[in-house]
Amino acid sequence: SPPPVGIPPLTSIIHETSSFGNRFISVPSCFNRKSNEEWKIMGQGSGLLSEEQLVALRGAGLSAKSKLKTLAKFFKDWSIAEEQYTHAKDQWVTWSSEQAPASSQKSLLKTPKGTRDYTPEQMYIRNRMFETIINVFKKHGAVNIETPVMELKDILTGKYGEDSKLIYDLADQGGGEALSLRYDLTVPFARFVAQHDIERIKRYHIARVYRRDNPKMESGRYREFYQCDFDIAGNYSAAMVPDSECIKIVDGILNQLDVGTFLIKVNSRKILDGIFAVCGVPENQFRPICSAIDKLDKMDWSNVKKEMVEIKHLPEDVADRIGEYTKLKGGSGANFPFSNEELIHKLKEDDQLMANVSAKEGVEEISLLLEYTKLFGAGERVSFDLSLARGLDYYTGVIYEVILIENDVHVGSVAGGGRYDGLVGMFHPRGRTVPCVGVSLGVERLFAIIEAKNRKTKNKLKTRDTQVYVASVQDKANCALLVRERLKLVAQLWDANIAAETSYKDNAKTLKQFQEAEEADIPVVIVLGPSELEEGVVKIRQTSTREEITVERENVVNEVKRQLMS
Repeated sequence: SPPPVGIPPLTSIIHETSSFGNRFISVPSCFNRKSNEEWKIMGQGSGLLSEEQLVALRGAGLSAKSKLKTLAKFFKDWSIAEEQYTHAKDQWVTWSSEQAPASSQKSLLKTPKGTRDYTPEQMYIRNRMFETIINVFKKHGAVNIETPVMELKDILTGKYGEDSKLIYDLADQGGGEALSLRYDLTVPFARFVAQHDIERIKRYHIARVYRRDNPKMESGRYREFYQCDFDIAGNYSAAMVPDSECIKIVDGILNQLDVGTFLIKVNSRKILDGIFAVCGVPENQFRPICSAIDKLDKMDWSNVKKEMVEIKHLPEDVADRIGEYTKLKGGSGANFPFSNEELIHKLKEDDQLMANVSAKEGVEEISLLLEYTKLFGAGERVSFDLSLARGLDYYTGVIYEVILIENDVHVGSVAGGGRYDGLVGMFHPRGRTVPCVGVSLGVERLFAIIEAKNRKTKNKLKTRDTQVYVASVQDKANCALLVRERLKLVAQLWDANIAAETSYKDNAKTLKQFQEAEEADIPVVIVLGPSELEEGVVKIRQTSTREEITVERENVVNEVKRQLMS
């Protein structure tokens, strides 16, 4: 049967990708009718298009490229176009899989879009990275918590501004609750603090989060990915000390991971709100304009201004005044027009800005933050940047973002965070406010850099933690006895907390067992044979030097431990 209304088939096959500015839209091949009873899937499908678009696309005599250009005219904002296309394609694929006969469906072995598998070598890198991050978190006194991968939809709704469209909603399974996959770890943490009536906590949380985004796998941007969060919740009299510690933490982690040169941008939502106010932005437009400024790391000012004026209906002169402020950047080195201290001084001399209570408070806080980060030894890598906005709605004060520079792998931002003093109060049954500040590291982007570095150095990775390989000589007549003796010995090593393994073959070649130990970088091999069993001894072989010594069976554990420590 033909597709239902809203998912119409196209009579011609369009398979072109065209570029419009920096954005791309792709319309793959659609259904091709095989017979009156059956449809054959030729590609991933067309899209769920408006009637106006369909009339143009069905126009007689139009080439595939002309049809694509016709489609392009309907979209001014290509981020919207891509989102609509992705949604349409998903609906087409769902419908097509239901309509196609079982005999014509072929299983395509792949992970879902925006997700990936990890090999043992890759997991070795990731685990080492997680260990480094966790050790830094623990060094600063953090405790670990866990929250569900799904939250009530109401918990997540309205917390992320324009990014709320990226939340994955779950289909109702009859439980009577509207659920969504968590978008980040910050909102679940605020819910956790409110639900458990916590007044103070310093916590870390490493877990998967989910975003219905357009993935860029090569640069570490996924739909399913890990975040590593560190947050401090509670009322503390020493202002900016927790905020500065968060910056020190991410500075320490990135230095230990050795990912290259990085810059820690800082700003304040209080300063931005003050700027918006003195420039003439209506208060109900503060967050939408903040979201537009957040795109300055991906778009030039002219396009951001266009969004403010044409989409968010801000007067052009107001946008121009905001633009003058967002050009101001401070930092260390010749690349910055001001030092951080000079920029603070410049803002303090702006009488109109300092007349705004929010801006004045924000400048004082940033000044103190810069002083404390210097005391922590991280000041040289901090830049006071008025173009930094952070798009999420829940930030209330200091914000920061970490950018990698001078790297072969272009991954952009690898960490970000800030102060969110009002979020817990939105959930607390008595409305009690618990001030919070935190930082989140994007693990996938860091992994992309570390993995690329490892490929260049071609270092061999030790993916197994095995310390001892228990081998036996090849002996067909005694192989059953030797298997049993190997099992007894490997169990003895396990009980002594020594990582050990043995061959699963009953009569493996001796040389093959030695080779397996060498390839897996297992430092010690214990060798058993009929003569060793008769004499009550074993041979202990050092894999690196191939030197062997004979040891009494009852002393084998002590000797192995001695060799492993040497």
